[in-house]
Amino acid sequence: MAGTLYVVATPLGNLGDLSPRAADTLKHAAVVAAEDTRHTKPLLAHIGSGAQLMSFHAHSTERTLERILGLLGGGTDVALVTDAGTPTVSDPGVALVAAARARGIPIVTIPGPTAVAAALAVSGLAADRYAFLGFLPRKGGERRRLLEAVAASEWTVVLFEAPPRVAELLADLSTVCGPDRAAAVARELTKVFEETRAGTLADLTEYYAAAPPRGEVTIVVAGTGKPRPAPLPPDPETVARTLLAEGMSRKDVAERIQAETRISRNAAYRLVNEL
Repeated sequence: MAGTLYVVATPLGNLGDLSPRAADTLKHAAVVAAEDTRHTKPLLAHIGSGAQLMSFHAHSTERTLERILGLLGGGTDVALVTDAGTPTVSDPGVALVAAARARGIPIVTIPGPTAVAAALAVSGLAADRYAFLGFLPRKGGERRRLLEAVAASEWTVVLFEAPPRVAELLADLSTVCGPDRAAAVARELTKVFEETRAGTLADLTEYYAAAPPRGEVTIVVAGTGKPRPAPLPPDPETVARTLLAEGMSRKDVAERIQAETRISRNAAYRLVNEL
């Protein structure tokens, strides 16, 4: 029988947040696949685990993945951990979980700490519905697209960011969302110097530009509180003229504009015939 892949959440910082079930799993798993073995080794020592440590991170090769899958396929239990929090949440462990699932290997979650939920809980912003976008690209069109998605979101949005780029991200968010949009910056959650600062994007941008943060950072941005307006359907005559010019038959054009512009079937055929 195949071994089991345990997806184990570990503390964000405070070792007291490791659940008894997570500790027991890490003690009894033969292998622990870790994002950074140097980070995970002290945790295993703290709970007295003698598990073999293997590295699995964003730059791991296909050979490494196959080695872990081979262990699982041979009956060895493997625990997957990330540096802090829940594996696969903005974390390369998702590749291992997906590959194990594709091969029918049993997968069990050992839930626990996550920076997303922790930051939402202390932000003071609505958390009944939210979107999580992880780390945004550092530049380019995809960054702009995601920034605009934050600005338009009806719901609260949670982001991760590296400390040196927090002020820049806040400034960009202030530009697209408006300087008065409410937000919160949570850093070093559960650690000695834990801090959550809430305010407008303009206030937070000014503060962190003058006092760059240290440690792990999670940013929470308030949503608009209202759904995005539905896009207007295209103009039927414009669509019909374009399709006719492309050589499409009148019948096909009529069916196409009926589907795309929401006008009735009779109106669509009448418009095409008039053109």
